Amino acid sequence: MDTSYPRDDPAPAASRKRDPPPTVIGVGASAAPRDHLVWSLFNTIYMNFCCLGLVALAFSVKARDRRAAGDVEGARRCSSRARCCNALATAGSLVLPLLLVALVVTGALHLSKLAQDSIDFFSYQLSIDDDDDDNK
Repeated sequence: MDTSYPRDDPAPAASRKRDPPPTVIGVGASAAPRDHLVWSLFNTIYMNFCCLGLVALAFSVKARDRRAAGDVEGARRCSSRARCCNALATAGSLVLPLLLVALVVTGALHLSKLAQDSIDFFSYQLSIDDDDDDNK
C-alpha cells in the first residue's frame, strides 16, 4: 500500500475540490421556533378552558416534531397556533373566574339591598295597619 502524497488518482482535479456551501445568516428570525410545551402543559392541567389547553398541547407537540424533522415553516405555523390557543386559554381561565366573582358580589349586594327594602316596605305597611286598628 502506497501512502505517499500526492496520490495519482484517475479522478479529475475538479471533482476533488468542492466549494463549501454559502453561509446564510437570518436577521431578525430565529432558527428554531419555540414550541410552548410547558405553557401548554400548564394550561392543560390547571386551566383547561373549553379544552383550549389540550388543543394547544397538540399543536406544541406538532411544532416540536416538525422542528425535529427539519420543517421550520411548519413548526412556526404550529407554534403560532399553540401560542394563540395558550393565550386564549390563559385569558379565559383568568377573566371568567374574575367575572364570576364580580357577578356574585354584585348579586349579593343587590339581594341584600332588595331584602332590606322589602323589610322596610312590610314593616311600614304593618305599622299603617296597626294605626288603623287603634283608631277603630
